[in-house]
Amino acid sequence: MKMRVSAVQYHLHTIKSFAEFAAQVEHYVRTAEEFGSDFVLFPELFTTQLMSIGDGDRKALDIQELPNFTDDYVRLFTELAKSTKMHLIGGTHIIREGDRLYNTAYLFYPDGRIGTQKKLHITPTEVKEWDMAAGDSLQIFDTEKGRIAVLICYDIEFPEIVRMAKARGADVIFCPSCTDDRHGFHRVRYSCHARTIENQVYVVTTGTVGSLPTVDFMRGNFGQGAILTPNDVPFPPRGIMAEGEINDDMIITGDLDLSLLYQVRESGSVTTWRDRRIDLYPDWK
Repeated sequence: MKMRVSAVQYHLHTIKSFAEFAAQVEHYVRTAEEFGSDFVLFPELFTTQLMSIGDGDRKALDIQELPNFTDDYVRLFTELAKSTKMHLIGGTHIIREGDRLYNTAYLFYPDGRIGTQKKLHITPTEVKEWDMAAGDSLQIFDTEKGRIAVLICYDIEFPEIVRMAKARGADVIFCPSCTDDRHGFHRVRYSCHARTIENQVYVVTTGTVGSLPTVDFMRGNFGQGAILTPNDVPFPPRGIMAEGEINDDMIITGDLDLSLLYQVRESGSVTTWRDRRIDLYPDWK
């Protein structure tokens, strides 16, 4: 089985209306459609751009107001997924459940179905500044192209959760991210590489670029999309199938051959998944 994936390096800039946001989203989606992509990945927290619309005094909206856009956001991506026949991973959006906020990834299927994955590990900034709550379960998504998981930024830095995703059959991990400096960016990027080696899976990641001068904690962004593979003979030598230009507004695209994963798991130069020592440490159910 093969799947073509695109990752959007989403350019954050101040906007005046939801219509501007929708037009920018559609531009990226239509571009990926021209490349014949099966999956399109948007970054974490890219909908914070909506906060820059501001109030009547031109002051940016508060994070507590971002969930008010959820219905419009879901409607936009649902319609685009249906019209393009692509799977759209709509980055993440902040939703409200009761009195709690959750940083939540959405998977929009071409047939109108919607899957969600809450961020499981919350950064100190998200807790202190935005009072964000953590999700409590890992979702695995079955698609006509294969089984996938969506782990959000900080989540990819925890090997255990990716091991669980692989144990439950995920061959591709999508990692929407948002980092504001080189240190954060490289923490996520190096972790993505490690997870491909440990679990012999593909990882597709991307981040926000640009800036939102009026939105607290979104003034700086350091991002790059990448399609990463295990480091073995069938794949590129550095484990990088494709990567964008750092901090540029662009889309990258590549083809994932799932059969190669099964090949290296069975007879690769190393067989890290098969050779895990479950006599020394527990396997994941």
